[in-house]
Amino acid sequence: MTTFTLTSSDPSISIDPSRILSPIAPEIYSGFTEHMGRCIYGGLYSPGHPLSDANGFRTDVIAAIKELRCPVVRYPGGNFCATYHWLDGVGPVEKRPRRPELAWDGIETNRFGTDEFMKWCEAAETRPYLCLNMGTGTLDEALAWVEYCNGAKDTYYANLRRANGREEPYNVKYWALGNECYGEWQVAQMTKEDYAKKAYQWAKALKLLDPSICLILCGELGYVEWDRHALGECIKWIDMHSIHAYTADKDHLPNATGPLAAERAIQICASLIDMARIRTGTITHPKICFDEWNIWDPIRAPGQSGAEESYTLSDALAMGVWCNVFIRQSAYVGMANIAQSVNVISPLMTTDTGLVKQTTWWVYLLFAKYMRGHTLGVHVCCGRYEGRTNPSWIQGTVEIPWLDVAASVEGGWVSLAVVNLGGEEMATEVRGLEVGRQVEIYVVTGEELGDRNVEGETKVGIQESRWTAEERFVFKKYSFTMLRWRL
Repeated sequence: MTTFTLTSSDPSISIDPSRILSPIAPEIYSGFTEHMGRCIYGGLYSPGHPLSDANGFRTDVIAAIKELRCPVVRYPGGNFCATYHWLDGVGPVEKRPRRPELAWDGIETNRFGTDEFMKWCEAAETRPYLCLNMGTGTLDEALAWVEYCNGAKDTYYANLRRANGREEPYNVKYWALGNECYGEWQVAQMTKEDYAKKAYQWAKALKLLDPSICLILCGELGYVEWDRHALGECIKWIDMHSIHAYTADKDHLPNATGPLAAERAIQICASLIDMARIRTGTITHPKICFDEWNIWDPIRAPGQSGAEESYTLSDALAMGVWCNVFIRQSAYVGMANIAQSVNVISPLMTTDTGLVKQTTWWVYLLFAKYMRGHTLGVHVCCGRYEGRTNPSWIQGTVEIPWLDVAASVEGGWVSLAVVNLGGEEMATEVRGLEVGRQVEIYVVTGEELGDRNVEGETKVGIQESRWTAEERFVFKKYSFTMLRWRL
């Protein structure tokens, strides 16, 4: 949590390592892989490629996922889920059917399915999170998938898994009750009333089959009527509530401040969860699963064309604000899944010869490596941005200091993450950091806001240095900075 005081005097950041607030769920650094564009085919899975292993998995992608210590990966979508039938993707590959793919106007070969994804998760040292088809799928089909993945008894679908080469259960913990079922773009779109009735019955049956699973309700934006109604009807059966948001703008400041809308969404959604708990007498306390988030302009990078974004320095600063939001709101967020993990609106892009790590990768990597443990209380004093925002309601609803700040503590180390949104350096007093303390500095910036990383040229990366703390630290213009020091 970060508080803010508007001031026209010299800026300051006050940090007290004893103000330990809430634990940061490691799952906020989770991923998402959908059968969309080059995410699966050409991203995770490229049989015969020189950089692929015997399973067809790109080893450079696996190494990057491991570097992030990514704990959970969502699969197989996304909008793709609404017409996906998991049985198409198991058994002998040569017998698997090719299907029309309606979400992204493609053809699904089903060469990569449940067992391939589970093997990939094991190789990447991550855990699976599966999204059920609540569009054209049935409850029987959903129960069968859970049985296939988690069944340990002598039953039909558990035996089918064994026949397909996997003796032991996969023990998949996380299961989503559909994806964006409210959307006009969805096959078999539902009203909130119809969804809540269906989700209630599915959740009850799935928990009877496997009480250990974590069920994730399909929310919307976190602050709309769909969220209120679905939570009110289903709170007793669910373990997390999913919300989604994407931000982007052609102008830097509306682009970089857009994630503040997600922060307010989390706060409102947390209140809706409490309201549903209080009204129904529910003892358990579901967390928010922010299982799709990123910087994405679907006009600039259309989904039907693979949604391959080319990120700028401005987008890297937006990434810093996004990640600060999850640290500040750690009390409420149980999981967050960047959409997506490779190629599709991703910080990570595959090429024929290797990987391009986009501008946003370097900020996300620093968070994934260091912003763990517990959130620290921070107070910021500086000026604020008062211009246009996207969405427009951010301005006047939340404060927008020029320095966007979050902090964490883990293992005797304090990490302070600061985004300087503006075009001026800011000499800032860091109160709580002793003069003379040895500090590690990581800075992500560039020469121009439009700087991009492309194959063979990294214009935006991490600049590392050391600093003997003085009274003030100068945050460069248009920069993300992380300061780390031992207690």
